[in-house]
Amino acid sequence: MFFGTYTPRLDDKGRLFLPAKFRERLTEGLVLTKGQDRCIYVWPQASFEEFSDRISKTPFTNKATRDFIRVLFSGASDEVPDKQGRITVPPMLREYARLDRDCVVVGAMERVEIWDATRWSEYSDEQEESFATLSEEVIEGLL
Repeated sequence: MFFGTYTPRLDDKGRLFLPAKFRERLTEGLVLTKGQDRCIYVWPQASFEEFSDRISKTPFTNKATRDFIRVLFSGASDEVPDKQGRITVPPMLREYARLDRDCVVVGAMERVEIWDATRWSEYSDEQEESFATLSEEVIEGLL
């Protein structure tokens, strides 16, 4: 499971250091793709394949399914971290997530998310007020 918040920077070549705590699960390969809320999802290769298998079982005749698959997979890029634990974020994904230099990397259970630091701060501030009540809506009886 991935959790925690980290603040690496993109270098001039579009590379980003993965947090040390995340590297072991991502060394064999990962998939970067467009995430919801203008972030980038980072999946371990095996987790992305499992997720893809689940999606493939949904009927492609459903327009929402087709739309979701197109956006998710058209932005996907498979990567392998270098020996220093860096990954290259493709230009298309950097543009999509509006990544410039300062980033925030967030653990989100089975995946990692990469955010522009300013956008993450805005998003966090927006969500803070409703966080306490969301647990009941997300998982009934959670708290």
